[in-house]
Amino acid sequence: MKSFMTHFTGNDHWVTGSNVNRRSIGTCGALIIAAFVAFMALTGCTVSNNSENENAEDMEHTPLKFGATYMTMNNPYFESLDDSIEEVVVANGDVLLTRDPAQDQNKQNEQIQEMLDEGVAAIFLNPVDWKAVKPALIKCKEAGVPVFDVDTYVYDREYVVSSILSDNYNAGVQIAHDMMKKRSSARIAIINHENINSTSLRVQGFLDTIQGNPRYRVVVHEKITAELEVAMEITKTIIDDGIRFDVVLGGNDPTALGVLAALQLRRVEDPILIYGIDGSPDGKTMIKQGFLEGTSAQFPIEIGNTAAETAYRYLRGESVESNIIIPVKLITQENLVDYDMAGWQ
Repeated sequence: MKSFMTHFTGNDHWVTGSNVNRRSIGTCGALIIAAFVAFMALTGCTVSNNSENENAEDMEHTPLKFGATYMTMNNPYFESLDDSIEEVVVANGDVLLTRDPAQDQNKQNEQIQEMLDEGVAAIFLNPVDWKAVKPALIKCKEAGVPVFDVDTYVYDREYVVSSILSDNYNAGVQIAHDMMKKRSSARIAIINHENINSTSLRVQGFLDTIQGNPRYRVVVHEKITAELEVAMEITKTIIDDGIRFDVVLGGNDPTALGVLAALQLRRVEDPILIYGIDGSPDGKTMIKQGFLEGTSAQFPIEIGNTAAETAYRYLRGESVESNIIIPVKLITQENLVDYDMAGWQ
């Protein structure tokens, strides 16, 4: 700009000549002035745009915090579920705070309070005890923080915005049909998680399907925490007590794998059909090797993505479904090739 002004001012001294020259230069000067005004206007626009950019930078997205707590992280299923939620959250420039209560409902309630104190915008919850989590749900409601229930219901569903979970009842139905196709009669052991609605629904679907058929009889039903080590110990006790069974319904894959470990430790060689529910990489590997009969596959990646997207829609003021059910599919050796052996669905 300085060189342009110097050139314009420097021509001033020779417009003192004839009128013709003065008129000519006057015309030229008018053009130059017009050009200068245009230049200044353009320069002003540039400054304005820069200012707008600076304002936009000042108004950059402030990351939201989301909370997530699951009954345990000692299960690859919940790791996959959490990863899929976090993928959506991070893609939106936000942060996910994940907590592990290690099967302790009191601890989970404390964790939820801590997340409220952190100022989370929403909480993804998988309860340790579907009834005893109520005090924490009340705190969330009082704080105005929406709760999204994942994988299993809470008992007091009026405190959650939306429940996103597998078709747990149908998982049990699928397994019962497969068992009845392969065995004309059975002595059944059921081992599932206590105080967790999802595994209770799985068992109920199984029991309703075999109801009224005396050839299929439940000889033992144990309710424990759904972890491999715990299932292994309780199965060893069942074996040591002399209870005979030839079919096992495990509430999830870790439970089924714990049963398998106990049978091997006790050197039980009888042909026993063992079913899990999850569709985990370990479960699919055991099916391939002939140790597990089947697993009703859940889709934690889809559940997590759906839960996170539902939370964002709700926070934007959009309406969301209160109950979202993700279908399950039974995996056996017959269709194992259709699934990723190393990952989750």
